[in-house]
Amino acid sequence: MSSNILHKSGLTPDSFELAEPDATAVATAPAAGPEPEEKNPFLVALGDRVRALRARRGITRKAAAMAADVSERHLANLEYGEGNASILVLLQVARALQCSLAELIGDVTTSTPEWLLIRELLEGRDDAALRRVRVTIGELLGTGGSHAGINPRVALIGLRGAGKSSLGHMLAEDLGFPFVELSREIEKFAGCSVSEIQALYGMNAYRRYERRALEEAIQIYPEAVIATPGGLVSDPATFNQLLSHCTTVWLQADPEDHMKRVQAQGDLRPMAASKQAMEDLKGILAGRAAFYSKAQYKINTSGQSLESAFQALRQTVREALQLPA
Repeated sequence: MSSNILHKSGLTPDSFELAEPDATAVATAPAAGPEPEEKNPFLVALGDRVRALRARRGITRKAAAMAADVSERHLANLEYGEGNASILVLLQVARALQCSLAELIGDVTTSTPEWLLIRELLEGRDDAALRRVRVTIGELLGTGGSHAGINPRVALIGLRGAGKSSLGHMLAEDLGFPFVELSREIEKFAGCSVSEIQALYGMNAYRRYERRALEEAIQIYPEAVIATPGGLVSDPATFNQLLSHCTTVWLQADPEDHMKRVQAQGDLRPMAASKQAMEDLKGILAGRAAFYSKAQYKINTSGQSLESAFQALRQTVREALQLPA
């Protein structure tokens, strides 16, 4: 908070804890008027958090409004669930209350002091450090599987057209493991095709079937090669399960190769309806690449024959599982 704002409001940084509420303090309701019949629960909860954060900081509403560059009345309406503020106004209020926008809108990782302390510890850490923390937490909570050791469930991840099915079949046969096509398992649970699940029941239902199919595969098969749907990484809970219980390999390919292979399969979903199919595919790949890269191993299948890509995959997996070449 800038010093000129503090000066105008009659507060100094040291006075926050001692400042007495003024006529517009935490417990003061807005001016009397017709009460709306029903307030939006989200806006009410947002207002409760704004008041609580302001009280925690020891800042009067007048000072907070001045720091946020909004009218006191506007802030009062926000606090009592009657103001539907723009995202920019919420950002200004968050800065005035010296908190993150996530804390203001109710992100679960800001919901308790412990969550906030954990966030502070993780803030600014690089990806390698965060991965170590994730693995350690998984082991501590008993959800880490055997991630730190050898895990003979091999999961192939990547976008459609990367070769998960073809290479997965070949790898399973070479290792003597069952081959699990997770999309087929999802269809068995639902009793209809993947496209029908999404059309009839929506993406949330599909993700539930996907998680259930993965959980069952993990329970049934101590050893397996699992070909996963390309979008599995979009659900953090399901992807965490995969990372914790499988040796993961990202089958990577250039967008052009993905497109050619999907076209060769006679299946253009989800690209058929778009004139910008290649741009769409590049966007999907770019959006998922950071998640795919969490796999323990990566094989680039572009510019390789099926046999050469298989040999690279075979060598990588056998070394990972400490099996003879």
